[in-house]
Amino acid sequence: MTTFREMRRKRQLLSEEESIEILRHATSGTLALLGDEGYPYSLPISFVYHEGHLYFHSAMAGHKVDAIRHYEKASFSVIDRDEIIPEHFTTHFRSVICFGKIHIIDNEEEKMNTLRLLAERYSPNDEAGFQHEVEKGFNHMLMIRLDIEHLTGKEAIELAKAKQKENEER
Repeated sequence: MTTFREMRRKRQLLSEEESIEILRHATSGTLALLGDEGYPYSLPISFVYHEGHLYFHSAMAGHKVDAIRHYEKASFSVIDRDEIIPEHFTTHFRSVICFGKIHIIDNEEEKMNTLRLLAERYSPNDEAGFQHEVEKGFNHMLMIRLDIEHLTGKEAIELAKAKQKENEER
């Protein structure tokens, strides 16, 4: 079993619930894989979070697919907030990083369920559009699942202090 590092700045740690909420609302993030010749390969990508997993879609071939087939460990990060505060030489940020094992979905039923999750996320209430995409390209797309083994959310110390002050005032 893998042991993941604890976050060093614990006062800035978001709860698991806050981190998952960020994943539920974000529409894109950065997927990091082990690429060609052992070089890190990261790419911006749309996703959907569902029950401890992240789901992505992909073309049938390419650098991402090769990397996934070569090495199953991956990380994924999302920036929820990134507000520059120039007078204090800082940013007010909130972000989440997930670690886990990534797989190409081979099961047709799971592949269809994944496509439906993505469609509901990005094209809600468009059943006709969904059916058209299935008919047009289901056999020409891959669905990918990242099984989250560890996730950490972090926010700027200023945001953590403000949240703590707000909780104390209640």
